[in-house]
Order: sequence, then C-alpha cells, then structure tokens
Amino acid sequence: MATPNSTCPPPMKATSDGAFQHENPLDYALPLLILQICVVVAFTRLLAFLCKPLRQPRVIAEVIGGILLGPSAIGRSKTFLDTVFPKKSLTVLDTVANVGLLYFLFLVGLELDFRSIRRTGHKALGIALAGITLPFVLGIGTSYVLRATISKHVNPTSFLIFMGVALSITAFPVLARILAELKLLTTDVGRIAMSAAAVNDVAAWILLALAIALSGSNTSPLVSLWVILCAAAFVLFAIFVIKPLLAIMAKRSPEGEPVQEIYICITLTLILACSFVTDTIGIHALFGAFVVGIVMPKDGPFAGVLIEKIEDLVMSLFLPLYFVSSGLKTNVATISGGLSWAMLVLVIFTACFGKIVGTFLVSLLCKVPFREALALGFLMNTKGLVELIVLNIGKDRKVLNDQTFAICVLMALFTTFITTPIVMAVYKPARRGSPYTHKTVQRNDPDTELRVLACFHSTRNIPTLINLIESSRGTRKRGKLCVYAMHLMELSERPSAITMVHTARNNGMPFWNKKHDNRDQMVIAFQAYGHLSSVNVRPMTAISAFNTIHEDICTSAHQKRAALILLPFHKHQRFDGTMESLGNSFSSMNGLVLSHAPCSVGILVDRGLGGTSQVQASDVSYTVVVAFFGGRDDREALAYGMRMAEHPGVSLAVVKFVVPAGETLAFGAKLIGVTANKDKKVIQVGEGTTYDEKQEDAHFWSEFLSVCCKNSTSMMYEERLVESKSDIIGALREKNKSNLILVGRVQPVAPLVNRSDCPELGPVGSYLASSEFSTSTSVLVFQQYNPKTDVYPLVMEVSDYMNMPDTPTRSPSRDAHAI
Repeated sequence: MATPNSTCPPPMKATSDGAFQHENPLDYALPLLILQICVVVAFTRLLAFLCKPLRQPRVIAEVIGGILLGPSAIGRSKTFLDTVFPKKSLTVLDTVANVGLLYFLFLVGLELDFRSIRRTGHKALGIALAGITLPFVLGIGTSYVLRATISKHVNPTSFLIFMGVALSITAFPVLARILAELKLLTTDVGRIAMSAAAVNDVAAWILLALAIALSGSNTSPLVSLWVILCAAAFVLFAIFVIKPLLAIMAKRSPEGEPVQEIYICITLTLILACSFVTDTIGIHALFGAFVVGIVMPKDGPFAGVLIEKIEDLVMSLFLPLYFVSSGLKTNVATISGGLSWAMLVLVIFTACFGKIVGTFLVSLLCKVPFREALALGFLMNTKGLVELIVLNIGKDRKVLNDQTFAICVLMALFTTFITTPIVMAVYKPARRGSPYTHKTVQRNDPDTELRVLACFHSTRNIPTLINLIESSRGTRKRGKLCVYAMHLMELSERPSAITMVHTARNNGMPFWNKKHDNRDQMVIAFQAYGHLSSVNVRPMTAISAFNTIHEDICTSAHQKRAALILLPFHKHQRFDGTMESLGNSFSSMNGLVLSHAPCSVGILVDRGLGGTSQVQASDVSYTVVVAFFGGRDDREALAYGMRMAEHPGVSLAVVKFVVPAGETLAFGAKLIGVTANKDKKVIQVGEGTTYDEKQEDAHFWSEFLSVCCKNSTSMMYEERLVESKSDIIGALREKNKSNLILVGRVQPVAPLVNRSDCPELGPVGSYLASSEFSTSTSVLVFQQYNPKTDVYPLVMEVSDYMNMPDTPTRSPSRDAHAI
C-alpha cells in the first residue's frame, strides 16, 4: 500500500496467474480494466434505458453514470472505490479512455462538413456568433466572481478563457440527435440550429486551443506564442499534406469494392501520429484527431468504412470510460455552503441566459417567429461531451479546482437535460396540410392521378416493389401513377446516423444528389426505373427512430397527397419457405401507420413477385387474384386489382365469396376489429356487414362487372359458394400458384387461422401470409381510408394552408425531399 508521503502508487503488473495461484485478479491492470469496462457499460446502458422515456440523448445517461460511480454517490463507499476504481488503476483507465476519445473526436470532425458551414446563410451565421459572443462575455464576468470566491490563486487569463469557452459551447453531435428525436431536422428551426451549431463548434475548438496554449505552467508570453504558431503550422500541414494523402486513398476506394486494409491502417495510425504531434506542441492530443477528421474527404465509401470500423468499439466501450474518468474527478460534495450553491446558480444562470437570450434576440432581429426564436435559444444551449472535454482539460491543467469543476459539470448536465422537454413545450411545429380529395384507390373518377408512397428498408424489398409499381401503372389514357419511394433508415446514437442526417439535410439537398455520385444504391434503382418508364418516381428518405418513424411516413403521405401507403411486411421469406420476423419494431411501425394514416394502406408480403430482379415492361406476365368477401377494405383491393388489369401483361381473377341464404361468412365465429385511434380499443364487428356496406358492395361489384365485360381477355371472375371456413381455405388454396393475391384487411369473415402474430393483416391476410398457404405467392393486404375512424390525425388539415409544390420533376438533383 502506498505511504502518505509517496508521490504515486506502485505500478501494477499487467496480468495475474489466476485465483488458484492465490492471486487477486483485481490487483493486476488487465483484469481490473476488464471489470471496470463491464461495470461502466452495464451501468450506463441501464441509465440510458431509464432515461429513454424522457427522450434524453444517451450522453445524459453516461454523464450521470460517471458522476454516480464517482465520489459523489456510489464512490462514497471507500470499499467500492478501492476495489473497482483504485487510484493505482486510474492512469491506465484514463489512458484507454483518452485513446477512445481520440477516435471519437476524429468521428466528430467527420460529422462537421465545412462545405455546409461555407454555405451557411447570414441568418444562421449571425445566430451562431450571438450564441458565442454573449455567453463568452458573461463567462468572463462569471470568472471574476469565481476567482474572488472559490477559485483563488489560478492563472487569470487561462481561467477567463476556459470559463468563456465552457459557457459558450454548443454540442453539435448531441444537438443533432435531439433535433432528430423531436422531428425538427427538416424544419427551419432545425436547419438554422444545425448550421449555427457547426459554426459554434469550430469557434469553440479554436478558443479552446487558445486557452490551452495560454494555460501552460511556463507563463512566458513567448512560449504561448510559439504554441499558437506551431498549432497554426500543423493545421496548414494537415490541409496541404494530409488532406491530399487521404483524398488519394479515398479516390482509390471506388464504390462497390472493398476498401484496402492498408488504407484503413494508414488512416488509423495517422490519427494517432497527429495526436502525438499536437500533444508535443502543447495543445492536447485531441486536436490532432479532430483536425484529421475535418480534412478527411466526406464523399465516397472510404469515410463510411472508417466510421463502421471505429464507431461501435469506441461508442460502446471506450467512450463511457471517459465519462466515468470524468465522474471520478467530480465530487458534488465539494459544493457545500451557501456560497458554493450560489456560485452553481450563478454559473447555470449565466450559461442559460447568455445562450438563450443572445440567440433569441438575434433570431428576432433576423425575423424568426417568436416561438421558433425561443426554441432556437434552448437548442443552442445544449452541452455535451465537448463541454466535458473542456472541463477535464481545465482540471488537468490546474485551471479549474475541484469545486469549480463540479459546478461546471452540473451546469453542463442541467442545460442539456432541460433542452428536450422545454423545446417540446415551447415549440410544437403544427403539422399542417391542405385538404385533398383522393385518399383512396377507389374513387369516382378513375382517370385522376394515383399517388403512392412506397416504403422500403432494405434492398430485399426493391425488386418486388418495382415490379408491383410497373404492373400498376395502368395505361397512358388513364391517370398516371406517381410513386414516392421512401427509404426507411433507423436513427441511432452512432456517429454514422448523424453523418447521414447531416448529409441528407445539407443545404436542403438529399445525399443521393449527382454531386455526391449517387451513393445510395437503393435510390438509384428507383431513379433508373423512373427514367425508363412512364411512372414518375421520386426517392425520399426518412431517418428516425423506429418507434416514431410512422410520423414521418404519415405526414409525408399527407404532404404528397398520397392515396396509398405501401409498407413492407415485418417478416421475410427464407430459402426454405418459412417466414422469419425482422423484429417487433417493424411490426409496431406498421400498426402505428395503420392507426394514423391519412389515406389507404397496403401491407406487402413479399414472396418474390417477378423474381429477384426488375422485370421489363414487355416481360410482365402475372396472374393477380382478388379475394372479395365484402367491406370497404375488399373494395379497395378490388379497385387496385382493376387498375392492375389495365397492364397488358396482367390477368386478373376475382373470386367473390357468397354464402347460402340466411348464413354469414362469420359462420358463428365472434368477429373483432381494432379501432384506428390511439387507444386501439377492440370493437365488435357485426354479424355480416351493415345495410349501407352491402349497398356499397353491390354498387361497386356492378361497376366491376361492367368493366369486366369490356375486358374479358384480361379480367375474369367467379362467385364461389362457401358453407364453412374450410370451404374458404380450399378456395384460396386453389389460387396458391398465382403471382399476387389482393385482399382487404378487415372483412366480416371468420379468422382462417387459430393463432396469428400478424393482427395487422386481418383474418384472411394472416392465413395468406403463413408458410402453409404458399411459398411463391405474394400478398397485398389493403386497409381503405375511413374518415369516420380518422379521429387522431397527425396532420391537421387547414383549408387556406399553402402546401409545398409536389409536382414531380425529372431532374435527379431535385428529385427528392429528405425527411
């Protein structure tokens, strides 16, 4: 055990010989580090799970976890600290945490795109400068108060700059995640906030470099000048030497080919080498990694591969260690007495007041509406990891003492924690849209344009979707088909997700723009199809958490005036023919879309319509079956089938199920449905259909018969008398070799399977989607829009609302809208 007079604890050996050799593994560096990583990851992930209902970013849970594991809470137990985080292990812990931090700062540099900063408008630039200047000035004033009370005997110049930087920082990565979580990325508030935060981030790093240069133990101004000059020289070296080198490697890594391992190795080593150079200069190793990230080419697959190689290990294991390393230095107990708590209140007040008021006033001067300006103020007040880096550097440089450090950490935690709930309270962007007529496929005027929002989340769905669109486009004399192809992408805490978000909303242009070499292969497929057919195809993307992505789908459908939303089924077919679930999140998403859709919805059970590749128009040869039991959903399925039958390569067979007089298709079974509102209350479906429904069915069936008589070569029908559930199953089995079956979601018919985990498909669709029915027939299950059940719409219709122009264009560079 170290004596009280020793300057440092004895060094630890790396590995032990094991417990059977009577050695305690926790006395050795490697097993102790493994235990520390496991404890930290498990504890912070638990806190992140608990914070999720509060819609807080994961960084909040990690900061709180670090503080709780430190001497402020759990670490108050000397036994726990000496066992899990003994002082002799902290050097190893700090070193590993900082190596992870180096690579994280490289990822942060990759997130910042200087092209978008150069394109930042005067409004965002003015807001960014105001969000830096006023808090920095207030930070200077606060530093004088702190130096007179709890931070005596510190270097006044460096302390002044450190406090100014600490109060003026906006955490760009954390802000981007909050904006995405609140669905504000594509609003004016989101665009301004992202641009202003990017400018703020760069300015903060420059100020931090200046603070570090002035905080050395040697107080000679000449030394600080040399540090600043050498730092400037390093930045120039990175721009004119390192950037071309990285560009060469990026150029030699074309799309579709694996990136050479030597290029990955060179880049990862270059990050460490540059970190060594900046540490030698005296401006901290983090700057080297950050600068390499900034000069790294953002386009092409090379940057994406690097992110994939780095992000999971760094974000999951190493980064939480940094928060704990910071938390072990934070002792909230040092904030004791009225003076200390007064200083905490002062620091929080000046931080919030400077950011919020500065941003708010300049936003109003820039003619930003009041509520949006207030929301911008709170958004720009977001702190995060960069704040902790500033504080930890200040602590290591003896600029901040324990009490000031604890106060600033709590300030950063408080300002970030309040951002989401306050922005949600003060700024709820109304989802508005102008009313539109054609919200169903079935309509009085079939010559009008049919608009479809087709969603997909993997390449697996694309061939079937394109083949379905091709066979649904009708004829030129009828109304054309317009398709909005929406790529559903999950937003996560990973840096790659924010890189996608940042690029997608970059200057309002999507990331599959010509300029970016059309990197999204999924979008290219739809664009190519659109150019080769008479169908207007407009690619889109939705980047959101899957528990809220239904909001993007429904609001986009309303904005684009879609009549039908096509969703992929949450199961896919394996090679052996069985259906395998992709996860509960996809099933929940489909259910939420069904509940809130502003138009009709179709769920596509994909069993390879047309094979695994796109079928040419001249090669289309499909047999499509409509199972008609009655009800609005079946009418929608029949209307879509009639449209498909216009394609010369599609033959339509309609089977109308009828029962003997006095019977119903329920055959005595209890029929239930699910309401389309938030409570999803189970309701009773009456025996058979209502009189009005029967009248609607009869009227539409007569319309179908008249059309069928004129197109007897491509359309046929039969009325099948069924007396039991087994008769229905037998009739459907006869059609299990067709290419596609169209059916309604809710009909007055007995469930055809005893148990089903697919309530979104209804009584007949659940059977058709089962492996026992078919392994080759795709199924499309329809829910017709019903205005009577649309009681909780996500978009409020306003008659005088000026909607976005959504007439499709052929220009690829203007061919999409990022969500």
